[in-house]
Formats: sequence, C-alpha cells, structure tokens
Amino acid sequence: MKASTRLPVSTRSYLADTLALILFFTTTGVINERWIAGMTWEQVLHARLIGGALMIPVGRPYGMWRDWVMRHAAPTRLSRLLWDSLALMSFQVPIYAAIIAFSGASGSGLLRGVLGAAAMMLFLGRPYGAFLNAVRRLFGLPPGGQKPMSLDE
Repeated sequence: MKASTRLPVSTRSYLADTLALILFFTTTGVINERWIAGMTWEQVLHARLIGGALMIPVGRPYGMWRDWVMRHAAPTRLSRLLWDSLALMSFQVPIYAAIIAFSGASGSGLLRGVLGAAAMMLFLGRPYGAFLNAVRRLFGLPPGGQKPMSLDE
C-alpha cells in the first residue's frame, strides 16, 4: 500500500488536484504572460506568485467543477475534449483575468492576456484533464468525470 493511499480520500483529492493545477498552469501561465500579454519578467513573477497562492484554495474546487462538467460528456474523444475545454475556460479564465490585472496588465495587454488565456484554455482543456487524471492515479484516486468525488468521501 502506498503511503499516499493511507490518507483519507478527501485529503488525497485535495493534494492531487492542487498539485496538478500548480504544476501545469505555472508553466503555461509564464508562456502566456511573457510572450502573449507582453508582461515584464517582474510582472510575470508577481502573477505566478499570486497565481500559486490562489491555486492552493482553488485546486480542489476546480477538480470538483471539472468532475461535474465531465459527467455531461459522452464517451467520445470529441465530446470529452469539448467538455474538458468548457470546464477549464468557465472556471479559470475569470480568475486568471483578475490575477494578471492585479499584477500590472492593463488596456490592450490585459485584453491580449485574457484572450490568450481563453485560447490556451480551449486548447489545453483536454491535455490538462488527462494530466489531472494521471496525477489522481498517482494518489490512488479514480479519474474525474466518471465517478463523482466529494470533499467528505
């Protein structure tokens, strides 16, 4: 038995969802902020620090949101791609807009950053969903969208 499977499901769910969000979106956030929004490296660092701090309380709620949205997906590749993208865009883009605005993006840079993030979320929805499921497997959890997971499991 892995050490991680000795933890309660709610704790493993929180850790897996939060770790996946931080690892995946720290990388993609830097790409968007620096090369699409045109933010300075100092602004990127500020945005990543704020983003990292916000991902800690948001990781599990997003995982639960994604699980709920993915229950609507048909078992086809296209359906899962569309629903994963919708889940990511609808939850993360508003949060991301606030992060980069607070970090100094304004005007056309803010608009480019939000539009860039929205495009990235559409493109990255399914890859992130697959990454999240892989991290959940490492924590002994089922993939999302198939069996509802809740905080009190």
